[in-house]
Amino acid sequence: MIPMYMKDCYLKEFDTHVKAVEGEYVELEDTIFYPRSGGQPCDHGTINDVAVEEVVKRDGRILHKVSGTFGVGEAVHCKIDWERRYTFMRYHTTAHILSAVIHKETGALITGNQISLDKTRIDFNLPEFDKAKIAEWEKRANEIISEGHEVKTSVLPREEAFKIPDLVKLKKLLPESIKDIRIVEIVGVDIQACGGTHVKNTKEIGGIKIIKTENKGKNNRRIYFSLA
Repeated sequence: MIPMYMKDCYLKEFDTHVKAVEGEYVELEDTIFYPRSGGQPCDHGTINDVAVEEVVKRDGRILHKVSGTFGVGEAVHCKIDWERRYTFMRYHTTAHILSAVIHKETGALITGNQISLDKTRIDFNLPEFDKAKIAEWEKRANEIISEGHEVKTSVLPREEAFKIPDLVKLKKLLPESIKDIRIVEIVGVDIQACGGTHVKNTKEIGGIKIIKTENKGKNNRRIYFSLA
């Protein structure tokens, strides 16, 4: 089952039922809460006004850590911290844009990333940094953002998904057990397999600023950026 947060990243509230309870963790029949994964932090919010402290994925299940008591089958109203979610959506789409800009020019692939509320970092397999090039990448990313590219998501069967040239390089990274691949396409800019949350149009991002770069070892360079 594709969870609701993947179907509609803009859904702020949702009614469902408790499927299972394991100590302080609750599993719902469906959820709008994004679990911590892929460098994106989990959503916060409430279930029946009880705070959701953490959301994790275990053995294909999404579990919500709460401080209250719930019963199996109980009807619940879920509400996410929208400001937090929307910030992560803007950062995540920007990460795809900046990665596409750098990959197009250098062929560099992402080796790591971490989104946070005040900044985001991306690691690339680059041999070196050029300050002039970094300024050019920032400028080009902001141009793409201001152009207002549509961001579309879809789910394709594994074999069909890997017919897309830009996704072939990911094939060995995704376990055979994953039969359906979620695709995030920034029209005219980038297409990637991704299970994260994204904005619908690049204009929603506003703009970005590269704030720091680091040398993390051989062929490993780190870029930090913030929303402008």
